[in-house]
Amino acid sequence: MNEQRRQILEMLAEGKITADEAERLLGALERQPVESAPGAPPRPKARPKYLRLVVNAADGTGGDGMSRVNIRVPLQLLRAGVRLTSLIPPQALARVNAELDRSGVPIDLTQLKQQDIEDLIEHLADVDIDIDDPEATVRVFCE
Repeated sequence: MNEQRRQILEMLAEGKITADEAERLLGALERQPVESAPGAPPRPKARPKYLRLVVNAADGTGGDGMSRVNIRVPLQLLRAGVRLTSLIPPQALARVNAELDRSGVPIDLTQLKQQDIEDLIEHLADVDIDIDDPEATVRVFCE
């Protein structure tokens, strides 16, 4: 165990940081490039575990405060959702597909495969969207 990881765990044990803060710090350590020996093969990139959406915006209630939204969706939820589609009766899938199409979402749940989700998650790792607006800041990324 490296020194930084040990320090984070000690701070957690002493109650100086929360478990969520420790998890974020440990995740940040994993994302830091590790200096490797010359000629050594590069380490594979860590798979993202969460899709994160962070919004900071002016409070629309007329107050002078800021509203903050911080959503972290486990990518495992996407994987589980694909597996659950096999349990939905065909008649229900047809109705869901019709409603999705009517709403402008051209997804056919009968054609959704586990490998498609894995490919999507792999490509999400490279997504980092930042939107700066005078009224709000929006950031979507994987961690």
